[in-house]
Amino acid sequence: MLDFKEFNDKEREFYKQDFSVINELLKRIRASLLTGKPLQISDLDFSGIIDFNPDETLTYITLFQSGNKFIRYGSRKSNFEATLNRDIEMLRKNKTFPDFNVEDENVCRIMLEYVIDRKKIKPSELNTEHFDNGRFEIGINGLELRNDGVSYYYMPTDAVTLNQLAFRAVLNTLVKKTPIGKMTNSISQRLKILSSSKNYEYFLFRSRAFISYKNTCLPLYRGNILYDEFDYKTLYSQVIKSSEWLLANMYDDGRFLYYYDCTDDSRKDHEHPTRKEDNLYYNDLRHCGGIISLIRAYQLTSDEKYINAAKKAIDWSISITKEHETKWGKAYYAFYNRKAKLGGSGVFLVALMQYRNFTADKSYDEYIKGYVRHILSRVYKNGELLGYYIHPAFQDGQPLINMTDEERKATFSFYYPGEALLGLALFANHFYDDEKLVKETRKIAKKALDWIVDERPEIYGDLFTALPSDAWLMQAIEEWAKDKNFRKDNYLNFVFTDANTMMEKMYQRDDSPYIDYEGGYYYNYGDHYFPDGARSEGLVAAYYLAKFLGKEKLEQKLLEACKMAAKSQFSLFNCEENNYSHKNQARSVNSIRFKATRQWVRVDSIQHVACFFARLYKAEN
Repeated sequence: MLDFKEFNDKEREFYKQDFSVINELLKRIRASLLTGKPLQISDLDFSGIIDFNPDETLTYITLFQSGNKFIRYGSRKSNFEATLNRDIEMLRKNKTFPDFNVEDENVCRIMLEYVIDRKKIKPSELNTEHFDNGRFEIGINGLELRNDGVSYYYMPTDAVTLNQLAFRAVLNTLVKKTPIGKMTNSISQRLKILSSSKNYEYFLFRSRAFISYKNTCLPLYRGNILYDEFDYKTLYSQVIKSSEWLLANMYDDGRFLYYYDCTDDSRKDHEHPTRKEDNLYYNDLRHCGGIISLIRAYQLTSDEKYINAAKKAIDWSISITKEHETKWGKAYYAFYNRKAKLGGSGVFLVALMQYRNFTADKSYDEYIKGYVRHILSRVYKNGELLGYYIHPAFQDGQPLINMTDEERKATFSFYYPGEALLGLALFANHFYDDEKLVKETRKIAKKALDWIVDERPEIYGDLFTALPSDAWLMQAIEEWAKDKNFRKDNYLNFVFTDANTMMEKMYQRDDSPYIDYEGGYYYNYGDHYFPDGARSEGLVAAYYLAKFLGKEKLEQKLLEACKMAAKSQFSLFNCEENNYSHKNQARSVNSIRFKATRQWVRVDSIQHVACFFARLYKAEN
């Protein structure tokens, strides 16, 4: 792997500077926008921050205000002052400029962004896979297309403001600005024309960006505020504030706001774009993740509002509960969207048991036992946990009792068994009011664990990826290991092997050219990083398991890896400082996004990060 230490050290030093001169500049820009009087900056010293080059330092000013579409203008004149005055002049001429309350620094925020490190590049050299001269890194790099003396720009912060992650989206955004954009409405055709054209020159560049925030300014990295150190205060704050977001966005029936696009203030799920506004998609598994998040917040704070909301959400899941008979008695299962998923019943059992453990409330005990019976009934004779009890595409939507081998394989889920086994583990270890059912659970769960650890890799090997992803099973084995009869080497090795692979596939402090990559995961070195809360729940489970078993060196190694992973995920949090580009900032604040530049929020994007953070916080607090 390459050593980027010197480059990263310089980057970090840049962000440690005193940026009061930029704050003063933004205040003067605001004043000039208000009055129309020319900006004067000859008395300001930008040494070490801005090295203006009239040939390269394109400079943009952008105005953001909640409820408004942002407006921006960029230019490059003979000097920095002339450049900024041109931007101000053109912004004032924008037809929507009067809609911005520029005088109020708490309402209208101003971004300054300027080009650095501009270089000509061949289009064939551009890539998103390798840390080389042609790397295009979303949110860090910008791209210029030049044709007949006219330049068209994609600025690095466009990735955030336009909610983009893929290079194809970057190229399409750019090409729409060129004459090619008028030739066809087909994205594929536009890009095909661009790739075959010899008339365009390509320039790759980076930028520096600053955003006003109240009476100060913040430097941005990848369009975001930069978290370069781990600390427990940030960890705790993001758990609690994201839980507050769940509370604030909970419906009267106990469901949560399932999906939110911060860019356009929309609730329409990008995976279900054809659903009508009055019938938007909802997912019962991820709903249960919201319950678990609230219980974790209650664990940290003892604040009754979280547990009361969790109970309300539990009652919604009870409302979609169906029953059937098993040889152990009455069983319950979750039925939603015409499906009964093993994971739906498994995660709800996890939520029910965690609620019971933290409150001592036994009012749901009959449902807990019913869900346990259902999951036991879905363990096949060889130990395989069957993915669905009802699926509309199989056996006319009737209960899948006698399944063919082909049906079992077609309905198998990689994640559902781990979710179910975690629910069973919590039941077996913490439910003392039905000894007979607990004994049966232990017997059947051991058979299921043997199958999933030993047989699944052979039968379903194509579902495994280079970066381990079965964090639910890692959590299940951590819980089962509290019973000495379940401390089998093959179970424990599964957890620690996956955890070691995660740590091996985690960017370190100086092995990438991007200082926010540290703690992010990758499949292949050079991939765009994954700040992944879901996998990290497995990593922190491995830490707790190592601690429980007295493996001190491994425990410390895992704890440090968890801190690195958490730091990489801090930037997913939508705080007041970094949600400047969102259409409805009051709604987006305190939510947690999927990705660094994507502005999509879903209930599980909050759950996985918040639950990982909560467990990590409890590790040393």
